[in-house]
Amino acid sequence: MKYQWILFDADETLFHFDAFEGLRLMFSRYGIDFTHQDFATYQEVNKPLWVNYQDGVINAQELQHIRFQTWADKLNITTKTMNTAFLEAMADICTPLPGARELLDNLKAHCRLGIITNGFTDLQQVRLERNGLQDHFSALIISEQVGAAKPDRRIFEHAFSEMGHPNKAQILMVGDNPHSDILGGLNAGIDTCWLNPQGHSAPEGIQPHYQVSSLNELNTLLFA
Repeated sequence: MKYQWILFDADETLFHFDAFEGLRLMFSRYGIDFTHQDFATYQEVNKPLWVNYQDGVINAQELQHIRFQTWADKLNITTKTMNTAFLEAMADICTPLPGARELLDNLKAHCRLGIITNGFTDLQQVRLERNGLQDHFSALIISEQVGAAKPDRRIFEHAFSEMGHPNKAQILMVGDNPHSDILGGLNAGIDTCWLNPQGHSAPEGIQPHYQVSSLNELNTLLFA
């Protein structure tokens, strides 16, 4: 195999991330029927916050606070409590994407594996453990802990340090988001693979080294 290290994004690359279902489960525990309209209103706040987070305009704590401020006020609880409840609900519904387990099982015998995620600390380790995948990864890099989010080159440099500074020509970054995963990998000087199940066109100025429509296709590509 060409690569000694393969780095994965987490949400919608290895794991399903259904925010609506997670929020619906969380709010049901507060006795609230969370609707699609509630979700649309939530996303009006949440989506721009993630753009600001990836651009370094706000930090993880600010994102977590602002996105739940309105609901926390209604329920008379803290935004920290709500954020923790949301991440717990997301862990409860988390499942690997099709082909993820088979791919990781195949790869771990041939190279070292890592995760670089802009997701939050409370969710990452628990879902690896619940899905029996914690022993597959030699590096777990979480933006909240590093203080920089993909595509910022600093999170990749932190990862390289944790990995013992391997040859960049032997590292592959796999992710579903061209703006964070692929651009981030390109900026860091490593090969990239875009998981693109919908067959979207690559954004202008972002050219991944590989594209696949599924993790099963990636499995075939890497072992060709």
